[in-house]
Amino acid sequence: MTWTMWLKKLLVLWLLWFCAWHLSIFLRIVSYIWYDPSSTSFMDEQLAMLQLENSAIKKQQTWIPYTSVSKSLKRALIAAEDAKFLDHDGFDWDGIENAWEKNLAKGKIVAGGSTISQQLAKNLFLSANKTPWRKLDEALITVMLETILDKQRIYEIYLNVIEWGEGIYGAEAAARNYYGISAKQLSPSQSAYLAAMVTNPRYYQTHRRSAHLLHKSAVILRRMSQSDIPD
Repeated sequence: MTWTMWLKKLLVLWLLWFCAWHLSIFLRIVSYIWYDPSSTSFMDEQLAMLQLENSAIKKQQTWIPYTSVSKSLKRALIAAEDAKFLDHDGFDWDGIENAWEKNLAKGKIVAGGSTISQQLAKNLFLSANKTPWRKLDEALITVMLETILDKQRIYEIYLNVIEWGEGIYGAEAAARNYYGISAKQLSPSQSAYLAAMVTNPRYYQTHRRSAHLLHKSAVILRRMSQSDIPD
């Protein structure tokens, strides 16, 4: 058998694997119409890494329905992460272009253009390893999420799985851990503070009075009134 035949066979096998992998993801997303994901790829990977350093760390997460999250936190996260969430189809092309221009000007990656849907796609199914294929996977999964689930369900899952510190996942665990209250009781200022943490939660968990964190939360607080959230 020639090397070209071997190459064709490998290509066919890869395509079969690629299709099977994404079909399994498609079916899992369909199941999320009715069922809540008990964990995510990101959670599993991060917890495994954290527990290698400290076996006492346990997952803190309590799943709550969309209506049990304060409107303040919903508005704060939209203001912080994806102002056009209700308007786009999963990709904020203006945001991607702006991030690209900022990164070119700085000569390094200083900004990202990921939407809430893209962040959820990575969190649910992908590893932290930045492979050449990860962006393609992320894009395909984002399209599936936006096609199969409505905006409220996408946002509900996001609110329940994002990281807020070592082993802390979801709005309810964050509210209980940092303020001793439920996610429904969070005030606008508390919500803005939590939203400001999500870009680097484990760092801010131990740097609660960081000047950058306080400044960012103040900016988010001012923008929250302009945030449109799923009904």
